Amino acid sequence: MSVGGDGAADEASARARHIAAAARAQAAAAARASDGIAARRTPAVSATERTGTYAGLVTRAVAYSIDLALVNLVALLVGVAVALATSVLHRSPQWLETALALVLACAYVLGIVGYFVAFWSTTGQTPGDRVMHIRVMDAAGAGSIGPARGVLRFAGIVLATIPLLAGFLIMLWDDRRRCLQDRIARTVVVHAEPQPRIVRRRIPVDPP
Repeated sequence: MSVGGDGAADEASARARHIAAAARAQAAAAARASDGIAARRTPAVSATERTGTYAGLVTRAVAYSIDLALVNLVALLVGVAVALATSVLHRSPQWLETALALVLACAYVLGIVGYFVAFWSTTGQTPGDRVMHIRVMDAAGAGSIGPARGVLRFAGIVLATIPLLAGFLIMLWDDRRRCLQDRIARTVVVHAEPQPRIVRRRIPVDPP
């Protein structure tokens, strides 16, 4: 009886160890999945970017010009498409032309705001920023900013252009090169590390 009891006890102990190991494996997998989700939601910001050099006036102006060119190109294509569609109506009423012009103007404003806010609040880089290797990030080093602060930053850009671009020129006297929109939204623009290129290589196939 003692042998059978010892065998049952050993089996129960082994089963308990197996259950504990499985529980630890599940907990580790859940932790890795949680870290992966957090990493996908938060863009990677290197230590160099957190403590690196701040982008200058010329670099930011070129990036901003690239973004405006892209937005205006899309707006031009949409305008041409709408003009071709309305050309079918040889004599469209005046109220229709006015309504279309108002809709297109509203769409343009919403499009340009959404363009900048979407990129700032996700990756921190617009296409123009990627070309110039700069990034918009939180002034405290917390990574990218949220949509609300993105809208606030865009409003700051509008205000910065009103007094003869004085809101942009104040960065020349700021140790962190912050413009008016950066001060309002609590952001900085830093030089970003270039994205690593993925080089595809052909895998040699062993001869049969």
